[in-house]
Amino acid sequence: MTGFRPPARDPGLPAERTRLAWRRTGLTATVVAVLTVRLALTGGRVGALLAALTVLCWGATVTLCQRRAAATDLPGSGGRTLAAVSLCAVGLALIGTLLVVHGV
Repeated sequence: MTGFRPPARDPGLPAERTRLAWRRTGLTATVVAVLTVRLALTGGRVGALLAALTVLCWGATVTLCQRRAAATDLPGSGGRTLAAVSLCAVGLALIGTLLVVHGV
């Protein structure tokens, strides 16, 4: 019986999966922002302020995700992107909580 040799790994696949994951994160942030703004715009002035904050968090998240997806192949890329995107996600969660507390 001959020895089994696993297929050679493609070194580009992990980078591609990472790039796709960052793009999915940006898409998810877009969906959350659209639904939050839709809800916030029914809440008068406070809702408009929360909608503006939502758009700000969304813009930061999408920008960070696009930069990180583009820099996946570069050595030493990464830095503080994950922490910044996490802060934006927490910000969106707080805005959603404020909308619920406000009764919109």
